[in-house]
Amino acid sequence: MVTHMRNIVKVTRRGQTTIPTNIRKKLNIKEGDYLLVETDGNRIIFTPIFNLEQLSGFLADKADVEAVKKEIEELRREY
Repeated sequence: MVTHMRNIVKVTRRGQTTIPTNIRKKLNIKEGDYLLVETDGNRIIFTPIFNLEQLSGFLADKADVEAVKKEIEELRREY
């Protein structure tokens, strides 16, 4: 079952908008989090990028945390 949430938001003159509370809560998006922003045709797609602290337990036996941090910082500089 697909569960879509729809809200209408206003874009400010500086190109800013607010992600509605119900969507932030559903996706656990908090102040300071990063989002990947992409387009698909005429759609804008925001995808949360979880920080290493949130994933630390998951990554513990899969990767060197410092190497992953370095890679993420390099990717952020590219955008």
